[in-house]
Amino acid sequence: MTDTIQITIDRADGSLQRLIGLVERRGFHIDGMMLSDEGAFRRVQMQVRGRDAGRSADNLGRQIDKLVGATRVSYQATTYGFQTGAAA
Repeated sequence: MTDTIQITIDRADGSLQRLIGLVERRGFHIDGMMLSDEGAFRRVQMQVRGRDAGRSADNLGRQIDKLVGATRVSYQATTYGFQTGAAA
C-alpha cells in the first residue's frame, strides 16, 4: 500500500534533508516525491510505503507534525489491488 502525504516545509537550510531522514528512520520507503516553491515555504507531496505491514502512515504524519518547520497538510491512503481469476 502506498500513502500520499502533502507537507508544507520552510526553506531553511537542511529542512528537506531532515524530512527525508525522518521518513526513512521511521521505516518507510519513498516511492515518489514532488516539490514546489511557494514563497517562503515549499510544498512537498510524498508517496511513501512502509517497510512492513506494521508501519502506519498516520503515525508518520504525526512525527512529521513534530518536525520543526514542517506541517502535514493532507494524507491519502492508496491501495493497489490486483484482479485475480482465470478465464474459463
